[in-house]
Amino acid sequence: MKDNNEIQFASNLRTAITRLIKKLRKESPTGLQLSLTERSAMALLYQHKALLPSELAAMEMITNQSMSQVLNHLFELGYIVRQPSKTDKRKVNISLSKDGEHTLLQFRHERDEWLLKAIKTACTAEEQSALKAAIGPLTKLVDFK
Repeated sequence: MKDNNEIQFASNLRTAITRLIKKLRKESPTGLQLSLTERSAMALLYQHKALLPSELAAMEMITNQSMSQVLNHLFELGYIVRQPSKTDKRKVNISLSKDGEHTLLQFRHERDEWLLKAIKTACTAEEQSALKAAIGPLTKLVDFK
């Protein structure tokens, strides 16, 4: 059995990260019009340039039908474009439109600006150094399987 102090440490870290993520989601006026799944799908399209709807659904771990609803909303907003596949005309590649890319980068920038302001206002120089040092270990946790 794990030491209670170790479990409490893990619990405290999880709680702090979860609360920070929730706070960050609210700190983008541009991103508030979109669901978490819509924002995540846009980020995947930005990263991969173009994907099939089924690939997006698999990456988001949702059904193809749910992804279809997400994509329909993003299309209505003008954030994505659909192009028939060059190799298989039955398939459609999805990519971000210029407006979609601009919007994605805008809400990322808004969150980054808020986080930087919060760090500079709420944290001492030593705490800021500790946060910088924590990026590496936190990235390892994200990549852990």
